[in-house]
Amino acid sequence: MTATNTTLHRIEERAFYALLLLGGLVTAAGLGAAHYMEVHGHVVTGMSNQVVWGLPHVFAIFMIVAASGVLNVASIGSVFGQTAYKPRAPLSGVLSLALLAGGLMVLMLDLGRPDRVIVAATHYNFTSVFAWNVFLYSGMAAIIAVYLWTMFERRMNGYSKAAGIAALVWRFALTTGTGSIFGFLVARQAYQSALLAPLFIVLSFAWGLAVFLIVQSVMYAWNGQTLPDTVRRRMGRLLGVFVAASLYLVAVYHLTNLYFARQSAFEAFILLGRGDELGVYAALFWGGYVLVGALLPMLLLFTPRGAGPNGMLTASALVVAGAFALLFVFIVGGQSFPLEIFPGHEVSSSFADGAVELYRPRWPEWLLGVGGLGAAFVLTLIGVRALDVLPHDEGVS
Repeated sequence: MTATNTTLHRIEERAFYALLLLGGLVTAAGLGAAHYMEVHGHVVTGMSNQVVWGLPHVFAIFMIVAASGVLNVASIGSVFGQTAYKPRAPLSGVLSLALLAGGLMVLMLDLGRPDRVIVAATHYNFTSVFAWNVFLYSGMAAIIAVYLWTMFERRMNGYSKAAGIAALVWRFALTTGTGSIFGFLVARQAYQSALLAPLFIVLSFAWGLAVFLIVQSVMYAWNGQTLPDTVRRRMGRLLGVFVAASLYLVAVYHLTNLYFARQSAFEAFILLGRGDELGVYAALFWGGYVLVGALLPMLLLFTPRGAGPNGMLTASALVVAGAFALLFVFIVGGQSFPLEIFPGHEVSSSFADGAVELYRPRWPEWLLGVGGLGAAFVLTLIGVRALDVLPHDEGVS
């Protein structure tokens, strides 16, 4: 090793440990916020008896859904035999595990009594979709671990396609279960729809691929490499198709709600801001998701001028931003809107029945959500460092 190479190696070592320290500090801040909420109670947050799933759940659901979708890259290569995606399968698996772990960390720490996860892991009510997800999440982690083993162990390469098919089927079930958590909630009329399961599956494709493209771009830049134009155009077009399909299903979901008279008030609340003093949900839906998270990325990805490396990276970042906007509207807005107990009648009481809940997330919620991202970042950083997951595009056309 020459003196120059030794110097570069030391710089890379320092950069790795600096990033590891940064990610560790962010994660520690999230854990500290969770401890603060545990000691003082959820009164220190912006949540209430009506809005019980706040900003941390937005972060958690995004990471869990994206964890399912990011594995789609590996499935396209292993299951469907697309040569350009096969070198990206290991990175896809590592990133999926990291996102799943970060999302579950936030989810458990936001329960109010995270120690009671032991009860959830040992006593099952199989009529509850929450019990199903205990198996879906743990099963997903196990299948990804086996999937990665078949990729890295040469003697196990022959089982890679079988493991890929198992991962494909399981992540469909996992995302269906995540969507069904909302679809089966009788106490929230805003959520009740059979469309939520397929909607979450398609959303996972777009969000997962966007996260993967961001991480891949950073890795290529870190190693001084450039993504081949053919691969970039192919993955960019695929992201555009997923974003368009997601926008279509979101539109179908809201049009279906508009068809039912009992949902018209909720749709006016979300889409027009009627009853929302600040107009937050309508602004986030139209500006945050439709414009920033869907239309602008499609414009960048489907036009020759915007389809370059910077255009694809920008489009991916916009898709992620739009994902958070949509989830905030869907999760928090769906709880803020009052439940219609007696259709056709106005209801009011000392318990704020019939009133729209005003939710403002506070700093512990922000820290916990960002701390989950920090945990996913640390796990990804360690996985990339310990395993050879950098895609090699020799011979890819």
